[in-house]
Amino acid sequence: MTKRVLVVDDQPELRKLITMTLKMGDYEVQEAEDATQGLEKVNAFRPDILLLDVMMPGEMDGYQLCQLLKSDEKYQGLAVVLLTARGQASDLEEGDRVGADKYLVKPFSPLQLIQTVRELTA
Repeated sequence: MTKRVLVVDDQPELRKLITMTLKMGDYEVQEAEDATQGLEKVNAFRPDILLLDVMMPGEMDGYQLCQLLKSDEKYQGLAVVLLTARGQASDLEEGDRVGADKYLVKPFSPLQLIQTVRELTA
């Protein structure tokens, strides 16, 4: 069965690159440009994994969306990977605090992306 991935990032070029990479790996992919749209798409698309940028404009950032989803048992099976350019220890600790399953620091390679998604959807 094809696994579903939702990519939430405010940078259209990065979303497209991630989407193309994952589609080559036989994943069904949808995109959202901010956390609010991401939450709507999580409910409509029901992804297996969420690739979520940490720093986005709008009412909610990636940490907040991750915490919201991880605190609701309705989304219990959803894996969340935080994507960020900030890889300091405090950033990683915040990711752990909000319940992220993994953390990918930008720039990451297509191979790192595919390996992470495979690991969390196996």
